[in-house]
Amino acid sequence: MKVALYGASGMIGSRILAELLQRGHQVTAVVRNPEKVAVSGAIAVKGDITDAASVAATAQGHDAAISAYAPPHAQVGLVLDATRALLAGLENAGVKRLLVVGGAGSLEVAPGVQLVDTPQFPAEWKAIALAHRDVLPVLKASSLDWTYQSPAAFIQPGERTGKFRLGATQLVTDANGASRISAEDFAVAMVDELEKPQHLRQQFTAAY
Repeated sequence: MKVALYGASGMIGSRILAELLQRGHQVTAVVRNPEKVAVSGAIAVKGDITDAASVAATAQGHDAAISAYAPPHAQVGLVLDATRALLAGLENAGVKRLLVVGGAGSLEVAPGVQLVDTPQFPAEWKAIALAHRDVLPVLKASSLDWTYQSPAAFIQPGERTGKFRLGATQLVTDANGASRISAEDFAVAMVDELEKPQHLRQQFTAAY
């Protein structure tokens, strides 16, 4: 499959890139600084996910797009601008399938209560969590076959085990109440969804 991957040089994006290449997909890594993508097998191109024309140009001819875009900490609102530009650009390019790396804050921890709205949610992550939550209605209003994948509450570099549990819109926790996943296994879940869609126009999550 030919995949345009936006944000391929980030912590999660680089793991998705590695997973795609490992499974034999043809990947165009779209980043602001192509020199940051020093991975053999991928085509690194310069592009701007916040510009619809740039998205259309870089996505042209691909079967699907994946966004692992992470805005600067001081400009979290750019994630919404990026989503709108991405949707418009992909539509212009004729790319119907989109997978988005979302946030965990929009997952429910109790009926009607999302993680970001709980008192224990870290204040320093609240702004980006709210911005990621605002992406969902934008996706729902689009005509694309989107999927929004939320990570566990804690995601960091680790081991690729290929063993995890999937959920829908509720936070997945282990027997001790912890919610975590490695960036490597998050990438496995995303590429699984790309290859065999189970959550078209839906949010889902993966955790141990």
